[in-house]
Amino acid sequence: MQTPCILVCSIDMNTGYCFGCGRTREEIGAWTLYSDQERSDIMAGLPERLATVERKPRRETRRQRMLRERSAQ
Repeated sequence: MQTPCILVCSIDMNTGYCFGCGRTREEIGAWTLYSDQERSDIMAGLPERLATVERKPRRETRRQRMLRERSAQ
């Protein structure tokens, strides 16, 4: 199952979006119940949402490092 989770799980109280992935609490809770299309639709809007959160993750997460290393190969 595709997920945008980067294991930085904290909600921005101003926007209601997770600092790590950009989803709302409701979306995180119902993620496994969504269809593949619903998940894709939500994921398409996450970069725009993440641009509105006031604090970004300060360190590279394990998932980001793994993705970076895979793409470098």
